[in-house]
Amino acid sequence: MSMNKPYRDPGDLPGVIPVFPLEAALMLPRGQLPLNIFEPRYLAMIDDALRADRIIGMVQPALTGAPDRGSRPLQPVGCAGRLTQIAETGDGRYVITLSGVARFRVVEELTTLTPYRQCRVDFHEFAGDFVPRAGEKEVDRDGLVKALRAFADSTRLSIDWKAIDQAQNEELVNALAMMSPFGPKEKQALLEAPTLKARAEVLIAITEIELARGGNATSTLQ
Repeated sequence: MSMNKPYRDPGDLPGVIPVFPLEAALMLPRGQLPLNIFEPRYLAMIDDALRADRIIGMVQPALTGAPDRGSRPLQPVGCAGRLTQIAETGDGRYVITLSGVARFRVVEELTTLTPYRQCRVDFHEFAGDFVPRAGEKEVDRDGLVKALRAFADSTRLSIDWKAIDQAQNEELVNALAMMSPFGPKEKQALLEAPTLKARAEVLIAITEIELARGGNATSTLQ
């Protein structure tokens, strides 16, 4: 999905962003994440984002740690996305799509008057995210597709193989990572993989581990 505003480097993004903590949700650069928004605090977040720069950070709650100010701590790394689609449902909900821009490291969570959480973030560690298709040639595409086929054969996954064959390596790796039926720990490992090649390797490893465990995930990858 094309965006009206280009983002070329970390300086193009704000240093303070609203964050949406959501367990097992993964957004990656240039990936598309659909969301159903119904909680009042997040409806307010969408309204404010529309009046500002449309940037929202997706971040998982930490797997461990006591709640602070009534909220679970956040994982140290998330991904910022631009609000590129929004539809009102007529029953008080928003159905939106976030288009991934770049990953960030949480510097600190701010104390604010807004009902949603906001963080000071730093994108410089992930400057490579601003370069489309960076590192595609290093991806073990054959190994990834082989692992995917084995996983599909041993589970009830329905896969659009024509779309898989036509996808560029970045699109393939990131789409499979985002749609994978794995848990929060695995999703965070995929997010924090430093390069596209490393993310593909993590995805292959997780898939092989799940196969060894006799995984029975039910999903559709298309």
